[in-house]
Amino acid sequence: MFELKATDKNTKARVGRLETAHGSIDTPAFMPVGTQGSVKAVSPRELRELKAQIILGNTYHLFVRPGVEVIKHFGGLHKFINWDGPILTDSGGYQIFSLAKLRRISEEGVRFQNHVDGAPALISPEIAMEIQTALGSDIAMVLDECPPYPCHYEYAARSIQLTARWAKRCKENVEHRTSNVERPTRQLIFGIVQGATFEDLRQTSAHMIVDLGFDGYAIGGVSVGEPEEEMFRAVEASEPVLPTDRPRYAMGLGTPPQILELIARGMDLFDCVLPTRLARNGTAFTSTGTLNLKNAEFTMDKGPIERNCRCLACREFARGYIRHLIKAEEILGLRLITLHNLHFYLDLMRQARAKIERGTFEDFRKQFVANYKTRDVDVAV
Repeated sequence: MFELKATDKNTKARVGRLETAHGSIDTPAFMPVGTQGSVKAVSPRELRELKAQIILGNTYHLFVRPGVEVIKHFGGLHKFINWDGPILTDSGGYQIFSLAKLRRISEEGVRFQNHVDGAPALISPEIAMEIQTALGSDIAMVLDECPPYPCHYEYAARSIQLTARWAKRCKENVEHRTSNVERPTRQLIFGIVQGATFEDLRQTSAHMIVDLGFDGYAIGGVSVGEPEEEMFRAVEASEPVLPTDRPRYAMGLGTPPQILELIARGMDLFDCVLPTRLARNGTAFTSTGTLNLKNAEFTMDKGPIERNCRCLACREFARGYIRHLIKAEEILGLRLITLHNLHFYLDLMRQARAKIERGTFEDFRKQFVANYKTRDVDVAV
């Protein structure tokens, strides 16, 4: 299922290959986020042209709208969205965190009023896995509780115990329903490590989740508003416990330098809304940092977003034109920046894999992080 192909001699960076029912994934890999069955402003054909290997969907949002029965009617999520590559579905655990005012957590699961029409619903560990089976994703995530930042130690300690009990129920539910399905055609299941910013709880949670035995392991709760150094410490505390022969997924991360730093700390899979979210607000990623193309300085600029970039936007359009589109609220502008940003993230992963295999990743990481500057970013949704 997961083959470790190369490791970096100076860091914990790794190159691997993960086999799924809908194809293999070369890691480190970035997953464009398609929360509601669509990576915003981008078609599946364009994702293929960008060489995206895997995309992410969200169980909670797809459960609420259009609903599981609709997706089943179309033959599963792959056919519904016309994407023939691997899909990872989050369990809805993050929404337990982000929709805190609309839900109530208990041993049973999470009862909530959905954000669309306020209708009451329940997602239990069993229901979360059954929804993901119906969606037909290649990788399903167990249901977990993602504590807020900051939170008290006692809360986080109770939370990791609940997450472990839920993970056990998720695994038992899947094993009961799919015991006769052969690898790699069956859906892979990833456990999730929690523990907030407390290193000992991170280690305890990692041991509990690893002891249950999953196909891969994710580190959750590391993009909930904590300082960057806390994020790194949470990963550093968890990573030594995780098996080397299983993929590691850092959930919800991050900026390009953060991703390279976490590759250096042994992580393999990443997802983040920043490439598409910032694009919708006029911000483009480059190897030296972000550019807010709304700024007047780009009005007469004939150059591409980034020189030597081979994405569609950079091959065919000038910064000045893209700025005009954004200021005029033309949809093409946000689409061009979205295509560029996704290309940038996906190409960064390609470069990281090549540098690890050549033994030059550490120099690449240090130089990239040193040269990268975040400038005037508009992060409004």
